[in-house]
Amino acid sequence: MDPRPVGVFDSGVGGLTVLHECLVTMPHEDFVYLGDHARLPYGPRPLPEIRRYAREIGAFLQAQDVKLILVACNAATSAALPELQAELSVPVVGVISPEAHTAVQATRSRRIGLLATQATVEAGRYAELIHALDAGAVFVPVACPRLVPLIEADAPAEDILDAVREYAAPLKDADVDTVILGCTHYPLIEPIVKRVFGRDVTLVFSAVETAREVEETLRRKRFENDAEREGSYRFLTTGDPDAFRAQGRRFLLFPIDDVEHVTLDELEAVLA
Repeated sequence: MDPRPVGVFDSGVGGLTVLHECLVTMPHEDFVYLGDHARLPYGPRPLPEIRRYAREIGAFLQAQDVKLILVACNAATSAALPELQAELSVPVVGVISPEAHTAVQATRSRRIGLLATQATVEAGRYAELIHALDAGAVFVPVACPRLVPLIEADAPAEDILDAVREYAAPLKDADVDTVILGCTHYPLIEPIVKRVFGRDVTLVFSAVETAREVEETLRRKRFENDAEREGSYRFLTTGDPDAFRAQGRRFLLFPIDDVEHVTLDELEAVLA
């Protein structure tokens, strides 16, 4: 039995959609979640900058005595997963590999689309993984810079629908039959995305598969907690704790009470 918590981080509250699946899959485990709201969004930032942020947060969470770190952010996974796995002494799991694997299994035409942030598209990690699994697959990535700000702001559905239609157009033109929702914010607008693409297109957001990978990693490492207990969860943010609490409930679908504030100086000091 290993009572240490699992560390989870994202640029904001989008990763709470992944944490939700972890809480359902592993109700006996403890979790600590850090949202880097002070530097949100990651998507438009240069990859080296995102990599530095991820390395700071990874080192900070490791110092919190976590037993595994889940990078619940597609941009941070794309930019920094190999570096985190090399530098940290605890296992590190990202969200991209489970999604790529699910998409290759799901597609019938071998034509796969991606909706993601600019940084995730530029990193090219999805393309590498998909073509490693199926070298003949056609892969069409589309950057969606407007979506995360709209979702974070809880914008009117009409505004989100217009943006999704714009970003979906090149994927429809490419006749894809499977679309990866390559950002942890996007499950919040899944009904709108389904409306735009229709029932013949499979949407892939593999929070369930990611949670399963975390569970299997803990089992292989013998890091599991006592299965008979009820786990807890703790929240940290570099932004406004009250805003995190109010916004986070919409993403997590569970209560959020106390939220602790972490300063950027505290994060930056870990690597100094």
